[in-house]
Amino acid sequence: MAKTAIVILAEGFEEVEALAPVDVLRRAGVRVMIAGLTDKIVTSSRGIKVQTDILFKDSQELPDALILHGGVPGAENLSQSPDLADFIKKMNKAGKIVAAICAAPAVVLAPTGILDGKTATCYPGCESNFSKATVHSKDRVVADGPIITSQGPGTALEFSLEIVRQLVSEDMARNLREKMLIKA
Repeated sequence: MAKTAIVILAEGFEEVEALAPVDVLRRAGVRVMIAGLTDKIVTSSRGIKVQTDILFKDSQELPDALILHGGVPGAENLSQSPDLADFIKKMNKAGKIVAAICAAPAVVLAPTGILDGKTATCYPGCESNFSKATVHSKDRVVADGPIITSQGPGTALEFSLEIVRQLVSEDMARNLREKMLIKA
């Protein structure tokens, strides 16, 4: 049975951070659902409109992975959803992958408490939103168990490959890295 992932899009999302994981995970055979936080057509921070598969409120299943983008005001829009905060906690409690990039680790994940006692990274400067219980790393991608965090647009492919490594296999991640010409 194929692994599943959901990417939540909010108005003002960062394009590369949101869509690179969709592309890479689909190449790995993961069934990826794109969900609009409040609308089925979501506009990115640079005015690109994306048609989502479903509305977040209509998603029924608990996927194997949850992926959250950054971007201004995208990450802030994600952070204002109590339903999404509850979903993040539910995913974490179930031991599922929770992956966030750019500002999202700091403004979306940190307030839920799931980064407490963990090591995480984020867009430089956003770490001030981490609690004292979170260890900040300057690494491009950080995996602390099933919580995966990354710094920003330039790290989106590495971030995506780490999700593939955990969700599918090390071999699949290595194969995609080679085929997509991504430097190690």
